[in-house]
Amino acid sequence: MTELWPSRTMAAMARATHHPPCRVSARIFSGCGFTLVELLLVLAIGAILTLIAVPSMSGFLSSQKVSSLSAVFLSSLNLARSEAIKRNARAVLCRSANGLSCGGSGGWEQGWIVFHDANNNAQADPGETIVLQQAVLVSGPRLSGNAQVANYVSFSASGSAKLVSGAFQAGTFTLCPGSAASSDVRQIILSSTGRARSQSGSAADCP
Repeated sequence: MTELWPSRTMAAMARATHHPPCRVSARIFSGCGFTLVELLLVLAIGAILTLIAVPSMSGFLSSQKVSSLSAVFLSSLNLARSEAIKRNARAVLCRSANGLSCGGSGGWEQGWIVFHDANNNAQADPGETIVLQQAVLVSGPRLSGNAQVANYVSFSASGSAKLVSGAFQAGTFTLCPGSAASSDVRQIILSSTGRARSQSGSAADCP
């Protein structure tokens, strides 16, 4: 008996120190590690998923910017029209990068102002009340107007849109996304009655 005890003890210790092969399903809860091949496989799958997700996210964010800018610009047009009716005098919305005067170049995405145009020249002159100063909201999207509304929109006391010459004013603003991953194009249509509406456009509408 005294001779068998050490041999049994040694066998038990050998069994205790011997670790069975790790199973993948048990690795999360055990101390087993991953092999280099498995780690490389996980990294490769992660890279593929990232490549798939990034363009989709970029397109989504660009679409959100377009929607936001479209809604704010449409609201500004409506504000200018309501100010003209409320004041019983002409009100103008023009593009402006400094929030104080009407700009002569660039797109509408640089910002704009709404003001009471007492002398009907579509320029924010000293003494004329600026009702709204809208700085650039987001970078990326481009907002441009066709020839009739490239620089300003002027509303008469009746709420109709008229050029400083007195001719009726109507036109289309086109809002194009800044990302090639997005195809979301919006157009804001201004009628000579002064009412504006938004509709979907296409990439062909972008200048």
